Amino acid sequence: MADKLKIALLQIAPTGTLEGNLAKGIRSCREAKEMGADMALFPEMFSCGYDIYDRPPAVWQQDALDAHGDFVTAFGKLAAELSMAIGITLLEQQDGPPRNTLVLFDRFGRRMLTYAKVHTCDFGAEHDLAGGDGFHTTVLDTAVGFVAVGAMICYDREFPESARLLMLQGAELVLVPNACPMEINRLSQLRARAYENMMAIATCNYPAGVPDCNGGSSLFDGVAYLPELEGSRDTCLLQAGEAEGIYVASLDLDMLRRYRAEEVHGNAYRRPALYGALLDTTVHPPFVRDDKKER
Repeated sequence: MADKLKIALLQIAPTGTLEGNLAKGIRSCREAKEMGADMALFPEMFSCGYDIYDRPPAVWQQDALDAHGDFVTAFGKLAAELSMAIGITLLEQQDGPPRNTLVLFDRFGRRMLTYAKVHTCDFGAEHDLAGGDGFHTTVLDTAVGFVAVGAMICYDREFPESARLLMLQGAELVLVPNACPMEINRLSQLRARAYENMMAIATCNYPAGVPDCNGGSSLFDGVAYLPELEGSRDTCLLQAGEAEGIYVASLDLDMLRRYRAEEVHGNAYRRPALYGALLDTTVHPPFVRDDKKER
């Protein structure tokens, strides 16, 4: 029997308070475990419900939390109690501007990955966030064995380089906390990132009713072709509707690994010696933007 990793996408609305979000997050993780989940993922910046618009930076930055503080560590303890990996998201406090961060605990409650959003939306309120320092992959010990897991956050998915770097690090599964409308083009980006890198991509969004969000949490497994099928298959294993809820999908890791070992995408036939222009930091018209931050 193929190993199937059950991933719960916690498409839940924030409560308006840190204490409420903590309590609701814990309840949702417990419910996900009851549904058979091996892993649970929150939407973007759940600690504050991504409430950074329509408030001055000096106000919303006060919601930033220590990544080793009580809110985050509560989910580490819960992960160990439930024997379920948990990806919790927060507005992270640090020296200087805060960061938009995911902390991933394994089923033993060990902190395995801390990822801060690299491509902050500098054209909006996220201009006042600090960007992350790069993309990272960890090997997660799950109930169905070891899985190489990486992360992107929301706008990161719009850059092919994000997923490509994670693929080159060996990522089999990429977690994507999200807070925006998941319309056809953004869903197509996720489908493409999964297809071209032969990796699974799990995205968790807020439900409709949360400003600028509409649900649509999804899991794409990236497996486009199977020997027994004529033509291609739909790589979408799950696409939630707009409603609040916990959505669980099963990822067939054996099938994904066989596909990665045989198919033509990913790093099989790349020619990186010809890609030098990708390292050129010069921005030419029409892509020059006055609000782009220098990093």
